[in-house]
Amino acid sequence: MHPILAARDRLLLYLSAWLPVAVLLTGLFVFVGRLDWKEAALLALPMTLVYSFLCLSAWYLCRSFPLEKTGMIMLFGIQGVAAIFSGSLWTLLGRVLAFALSAFPSFSAIEEHYRAQTPLLMGIGALLFVLAVVGHYLLSTIETSREAERRALEMKVLAREAELRALRAQIDPHFLFNSLNSISALTAIDPSASRTMCQMLADFLRKSIDLGGRSSITLDEEFGLAFSFLTIEQVRLGPRLKIRKDIDDASRSCLVPPLLLQPLMENAIHHGIAQLVEGGEIGISAARPGARLRITVENPCDPDRPRRNGSGIGLANVRGRLDTVYGADAWLEVEPGERRFRVVVSLPAKEKSSDERVPNA
Repeated sequence: MHPILAARDRLLLYLSAWLPVAVLLTGLFVFVGRLDWKEAALLALPMTLVYSFLCLSAWYLCRSFPLEKTGMIMLFGIQGVAAIFSGSLWTLLGRVLAFALSAFPSFSAIEEHYRAQTPLLMGIGALLFVLAVVGHYLLSTIETSREAERRALEMKVLAREAELRALRAQIDPHFLFNSLNSISALTAIDPSASRTMCQMLADFLRKSIDLGGRSSITLDEEFGLAFSFLTIEQVRLGPRLKIRKDIDDASRSCLVPPLLLQPLMENAIHHGIAQLVEGGEIGISAARPGARLRITVENPCDPDRPRRNGSGIGLANVRGRLDTVYGADAWLEVEPGERRFRVVVSLPAKEKSSDERVPNA
């Protein structure tokens, strides 16, 4: 469908652009064609209205013969013939209208005066069609540019969703393998604890599948998943694992990507608590300073541990998800110490509106 006819606002704007043409044509009939103002208006207004719609056909010519694919000679030839044909057709329609008006005694001389202006009207009609062609080529260029931007945006969104799915898929098996290894180790030591851990793992996976399929969840829901994970690990580690929580109530309703904290908890357990004979305490805090959400995970570490290059898969995963979702507006800071290891996540503090539904990823 023609883009101007597809929207009422565009059509009204287009028709309003023809009003000066109607006024000029009326003046032409008065000062050159020697018609009075009433006769000139009765002739000029219908002619302009009809021709405004006739010139919309230039859109289809412009689409059929785009500038980038049509030679200049062919382009000028086709559009020139179309302009002459349109001008002639417009002049003929005006003559039919003048003939119809001349049937009334008060307008008996209108056809004769109109015939005298035929060559001039044909030239004006051809010129107006050429202007319509220029305008439609411009409109076509704008529409093509918008379509290209829309497709580029769609591709960007699809790429972002694919990246998020890949990152989430990387989390799930990593945690599952660790948990199954823990259950396997407990089977020989404490069968009752292994059964308890199996049930807790099933509940956790069910909950993570439900929440992990969303594009975002509240921090309160994310902490629920994180603490379920830590509870599973407490079955294996026993009193060696202690948890300290300091969560600002104002931060609980903020939206975060699901399963964002799980790699941080895994890191704290695997590279911190599990490496210490006496275990230690994982500190988890969340605050909302202004328009930012700040989440901190801290754990003790062995001072004699071997130093690793890079930040590991878990931290790289969290960084990748933050970058994909928020770009430069979110970041992860690692603060390694001699005996403590701290990770700070900072992201925009956004809440879900009351009428907003959380979409599925």
